[in-house]
Amino acid sequence: MISAAAQNLPKPAASAFPLHSVRLLDGPFKQAQELDRKFLLEIDADRLLVPFREVAKLPVTKPRYGGWESRPLSGHSLGHYLSACSLMFAATGDTRLKERADYVVAQLAEIQAANANGYVAGVPENLFTDCFAGGPLRGWVPWYNIHKTFAGLVDAHALTGNKLALDVASKFAAWAKRGTDAMSEEQFQKMLAIEHGGMNEALADLSAFTGDADQLALARRFWHARVLDPLSRGEDPLTGLHANTQIPKIIGAARLYELTGEARYETTARNFWQDVVHQRSYITGSNSEHEHFFPVGQEAAKLTVQSAESCNVYNLLKLTRHLFAWEPSAEQMDYYERALLDHILGTIDPDSGMAIYFLSLKPGHFKIYGTPDNSWWCCTGTGLENHARYGESIYFHNADSLWVNLFIASELNWSEKNLVVRQETSFPSTNTTALVFKAAHPVSFALRLRIPEWSTHGVTVKINGEIQKIDARPQSYLALQREWRDGDRVELTLPMSLHLHRATDDPETAAILYGPIVLAGALGRENMPDDRQGDHLALDFWPTPAVPVLVTDDADLSSWIKPVAGQPLHFKTTGAGRPADVELLPLYALHHQRYTVYWKLVGRTRWTAMEKDFNEQAALRRREDTRIVDAIGFGEQQAEVDHHVQAGEGSETGNFGSQLWRSAPENSWISCDLKVLPDQPMTLRCTYWMREGKDREFDLLIDGTKIATQRLTRNKAARFDDIDTAIPAELTRGKTKITLRFQSVGTAPIGAVYHARILKP
Repeated sequence: MISAAAQNLPKPAASAFPLHSVRLLDGPFKQAQELDRKFLLEIDADRLLVPFREVAKLPVTKPRYGGWESRPLSGHSLGHYLSACSLMFAATGDTRLKERADYVVAQLAEIQAANANGYVAGVPENLFTDCFAGGPLRGWVPWYNIHKTFAGLVDAHALTGNKLALDVASKFAAWAKRGTDAMSEEQFQKMLAIEHGGMNEALADLSAFTGDADQLALARRFWHARVLDPLSRGEDPLTGLHANTQIPKIIGAARLYELTGEARYETTARNFWQDVVHQRSYITGSNSEHEHFFPVGQEAAKLTVQSAESCNVYNLLKLTRHLFAWEPSAEQMDYYERALLDHILGTIDPDSGMAIYFLSLKPGHFKIYGTPDNSWWCCTGTGLENHARYGESIYFHNADSLWVNLFIASELNWSEKNLVVRQETSFPSTNTTALVFKAAHPVSFALRLRIPEWSTHGVTVKINGEIQKIDARPQSYLALQREWRDGDRVELTLPMSLHLHRATDDPETAAILYGPIVLAGALGRENMPDDRQGDHLALDFWPTPAVPVLVTDDADLSSWIKPVAGQPLHFKTTGAGRPADVELLPLYALHHQRYTVYWKLVGRTRWTAMEKDFNEQAALRRREDTRIVDAIGFGEQQAEVDHHVQAGEGSETGNFGSQLWRSAPENSWISCDLKVLPDQPMTLRCTYWMREGKDREFDLLIDGTKIATQRLTRNKAARFDDIDTAIPAELTRGKTKITLRFQSVGTAPIGAVYHARILKP
């Protein structure tokens, strides 16, 4: 182990309990955990191992899983599966999960031996070799991919005690060190421009177990200066960046602070958390739209089908745990609770145990769940882990304090103090939780109870039935210092009330909450497709019906939102809905139907003035939505992969505010694949910024046939414009897919292309 004393490392103010010390009791979190455990036991590890065995030229007897596991990202899911099995074993004690983790580690050791150089991955090693020699990094996101294997091996060692996992990970790290040693810093930084997951975190974690200075040095080298240097200085470089490319880098910085004490790592992590949580997040605790960070202050403008990627929340919860350990804060755990309740808990299908990718915030849309064979998305992988992690942050401690952060039915075994604390609660269905102590002998410490931001009045605490005199301030910890004895019982009551969250960029767009719970409108199944899909983008353009508007002049929500008798957390508007009132349920409990989280909320006079225009504009948007066959946002990482974007020399991507683009210079080109309807005339709609610095001229080709020449002059108005081009029916005859190519003409560049859409007539 690395000596903390020798390195004068920062000491945590609070520490999490080992996951095996906390067991969930009956409630919604335990139900989600059991669904996840069931699915983990149904997964065939040998199918996940197929790409690893193929790379090592070892025989295979089963087919790969589909989806991303049959594409250039093959192998990423195995690392998540290894982490999830290890986590679930620690969280439940189910030895079947340890057996699966042990089996995977043994297989990886065999595969590594066959490769004979330390490499062990589901993508070919030659993706890296050109990069190690100073050339481009080949493949999709190979470091991101193998990071999952590193993380899974470290988790298997940390959570199940598997020593072989540490050996495999160390040999893999040695391979990475040998390969990158020859790279200059400039070459290394160029490589880091491509998503590389949490390689810094995984290597740092590995070094903490092995004490290997080379592993720690390599972890430190995975510092992406273009993004992290500004953050370390308190600057904000995030607008337009792919969100989940950045968050793991920050987690790694947090871990490096703990292992080195270097201040820039700490300030980077703190600055990033504040920026994203307070300025770039939705009310659900989620962030990103089309996987990218939108500008500070935007919210209502970013309510789309691809709002709120689940991987981002998974990673922000990990980051929050680090910050809380350094300096415990109710602000951090208020966020943690919101993200856990309003995003993570609702991402699992109560019927199949499958995960969602995006938590769609487009009003009137629905959740889209994966399928067991074909939905091995990034959010499937983190989804395997999410529900095994619920016990991680309920309690923290130091020598003389116990923090109760989350109100989740659970039992804590604090072995150092021979103490068991049982939290008995049906929260959030009720607003009371009880802590019952089972102590081998009296023990003194401060019991620190989180008083949430949302509980603004009427908090009460009873100890053994007696009401205590307390000063309970919202968003703080209430400390109860005493000698605790066997049988002691603490009851905490946190009154919940209805309240609004208004979007930062539009006060007439609002979400409704009850305590920490986001209440969504239950909008039924009108024109609902099968919401279980192998392709998470397959239903992006499915039409949405009109969503009611809420019209009221009453600031007291309880006057127009009433509880439904006998149904906890179930409400209904009364007289406010236009054209009809709506039922409100916790977002986490809404599955397999349409919903809305954000509402248009206006007064009666305002509604009278805007009703006609609002309805006409909404109808126009719905008509336009029904025309979309396919669409791509250029510069968006996942969209470009899904549409097989290719480009000639000099092509680059960037952002203009929140709008991403791809450009190409003279004598170059850009192409992508787009879906079409066969035997119908289609329209191609492309979006450009009209006032660029140069005139642009380029041809538009469909499967090699020119359909138009686009000439854009630099003296246009400073605005985005959509330019439509008809695609002759003969070019789509018998086809479901075409290749669109932008080809430069003469010495003019293509310039920046923002979007391309295929539209029905």
